[in-house]
Amino acid sequence: MKQSELEELFAQQVKDRGLPEPSREEFIIPGRKHRYDFCWSKYRLAVEINGGTYTKSGHTTHAGITRDYWKVRRAQDNNWIIYPFTGEDVKDSVAIDEVAEHIDKVDKGKLLWMPISL
Repeated sequence: MKQSELEELFAQQVKDRGLPEPSREEFIIPGRKHRYDFCWSKYRLAVEINGGTYTKSGHTTHAGITRDYWKVRRAQDNNWIIYPFTGEDVKDSVAIDEVAEHIDKVDKGKLLWMPISL
């Protein structure tokens, strides 16, 4: 399954679960050009779907992994929670289950830590 197909599958899973609609390919860090696949500003939650983890791709090379880790740290520095998932996580519903659980916990006030709003 291609990256865009994985993202479309995840978007459909979000809709099927009745979760709030995320923004897509959003720039969440002021002054940075890095986009995040799915973002829920209210929850300060961003999802990154990294397909192609079994093949040589941008997410499996040293440079790609280094860039992905840097991107996660920048988002965390700006009070965002980042959930990175593999293609298998999307196909097996692991990704949508974890996102739904996180949103539910925030909505019920049961999350131990929630980033502050800037």
